Amino acid sequence: MMDFENFLKQIVTMDISDIHLRVNEVPIVRKNGVMIKTNMSPISKETMEKIVDTVIPSNIKNEIDNLMNYDFLYELPGVSRFRVNYAKSLQAPMLVLRVIPYEAPTFEDKKIPKVLQNICNAHNGVILVTGPTGSGKSTTLTAMLQYINTTTPKHIITIEDPIEFLHTNDKSIFSQRQVGIDTEGFPASIKAALRQDPDIILIGEIRDRETAREALSAAETGHLVFSTLHTSDAVQTVNRIVNFFEPYEREQIRTQLAQVLRATIAQKLVVTADNTSRVPAFEILVSTPTIKDYIIKDELENVYALIKEGKYSDMITLNMYLANLVREKTITPEVALQASENKHELMQIFKGTYHTSNDKQQFSR
Repeated sequence: MMDFENFLKQIVTMDISDIHLRVNEVPIVRKNGVMIKTNMSPISKETMEKIVDTVIPSNIKNEIDNLMNYDFLYELPGVSRFRVNYAKSLQAPMLVLRVIPYEAPTFEDKKIPKVLQNICNAHNGVILVTGPTGSGKSTTLTAMLQYINTTTPKHIITIEDPIEFLHTNDKSIFSQRQVGIDTEGFPASIKAALRQDPDIILIGEIRDRETAREALSAAETGHLVFSTLHTSDAVQTVNRIVNFFEPYEREQIRTQLAQVLRATIAQKLVVTADNTSRVPAFEILVSTPTIKDYIIKDELENVYALIKEGKYSDMITLNMYLANLVREKTITPEVALQASENKHELMQIFKGTYHTSNDKQQFSR
């Protein structure tokens, strides 16, 4: 029988991000983005049932046989918290656990550029952090809120499903609300938050039109709204928001978004040159009068060109950021090319045939 508690204790000490548990398979973990099979025995059906019974919230234990998918938090006191997804594979239960450390990350901990501090100083509007699953979006958002927490007296309301990082009040105060337990769905929760005297609202993820609509409305009423989206670059994020809406609404939404958008931050995690950890690589778009005009006119191709020109010090393309990491010897050129969305352009940067005034700007970490 697997000693599940001791297994989790070991996992937390090994810098592992995810754990995959399935019936009749050995536990598999993800470290530095790579899936690794453990040398443990396969998990029997009986063992999996005991693990599920251990981690599943008491309020749904009677419903577990009828559930096909469920997200929740499990805590092993004194060790760590885990974001858990319960699902079924071939009619048998399976679990994926994401390790959530107790201590909220900081910019310094996670090598996040200090440019994001400037973005955090916005008084209102929308700031979006984007990227694929497992790219560190939640970590970056938490670090941004932690920076605000240690520098500015604000009331910060988080609406999450489930709550991941726990914040300790410093100069700011937090109200952390879990959808389905502390509050209703995202759209209703945002409306309710507006009556709770917030300065800042964190929405765990914008998944649909109604959540997007309420997020934009909250920003219009003078609040600073943070959220995440699953898009691969900073410019695509604008399209993703607009495309939540019906075609007849999109012109109005582009105008609304142009007025409230403060920044979009796209990121990926890339393996370091010594292969011991991962660091984030960013693409950062900061709203300017010119960019607002491009968004309203639906000329997003010009937005990307503007970032590449490097005229504004707080903006950078993913390729430029990757090239900086290579110059610093933080990552290898091969890793940079794997992460790039435009490998030909990045090769030109490496060869010195592609220059911008932003090539060597100080995105200090």
